[in-house]
Amino acid sequence: MDFDFSLVLVSLTALSGILWLIDALFFAPHRKARLATAEAAQSQPLPETTRAKMLQQPGWADLGKSMFPVLAVVLVLRSFLFEPFQIPSGSMLPTLQIGDFILVNKFHYGLRLPVTHTKLVSINEPQPGEVVVFRYPNNPSINYIKRVIGVPGDVISYENKTFYINGEEVEADLLARLPPVNPEILLFNETLGEHSYTTYQDVGRPSMTGQWVVPEGYYFTSGDNRDNSNDSRYWGFVPENLLVGKAVVVWMHWDNFFSLPDLSVMRKIR
Repeated sequence: MDFDFSLVLVSLTALSGILWLIDALFFAPHRKARLATAEAAQSQPLPETTRAKMLQQPGWADLGKSMFPVLAVVLVLRSFLFEPFQIPSGSMLPTLQIGDFILVNKFHYGLRLPVTHTKLVSINEPQPGEVVVFRYPNNPSINYIKRVIGVPGDVISYENKTFYINGEEVEADLLARLPPVNPEILLFNETLGEHSYTTYQDVGRPSMTGQWVVPEGYYFTSGDNRDNSNDSRYWGFVPENLLVGKAVVVWMHWDNFFSLPDLSVMRKIR
């Protein structure tokens, strides 16, 4: 989806602030001056209703004054603290389900300006096993979510549906065959760094083979649904400047418009 919500939010915030400022600088003083002139010409104080009417802001100024604080708060929260996303595909199954709503920590990897994505402050670097949201290198208007497999300097190998990092096999234990008779999916528990999580392997899909050396300033990512994920194995590395943030929690699941949201699924993303 090419819709840039950050650009729209920044534009609306700026527009509402400008409308409010124009009224405060140019129109409000004239309203106060007219009121003062009217009061000076009267021997009795003007009724409060008359005063309120003479000081009343025009509709466009009142809208700007009302909307600017709200939009500014949303802009700050969304740009620098947490941003919500909805999971649109099954590439991160079983960790994330289609229809999950997640929160992404925007400051964990550093503070960036909205729209331009210029980094202001560096804080943490992505670590193996973390789930990250980033802008797709081949089309930065699209957000992707994957798990970090390799960091700068790592040699990543993939063979027989198994990852090797710097020659060491990523630990994976078979948990279940789904279904038990004539299984189509294998469920594994995988451990990478400090993170333990589950992955899927599609029995009917052939394995690919490859080896990659992660360059400085880039990261190697993969979906947990290993045979049904478009990730670094196919299109390459994720540049550091395209990182959006760290996925931290699932707060809701909503299948479609005609179903009820499910808040019972709230959980930390492993």
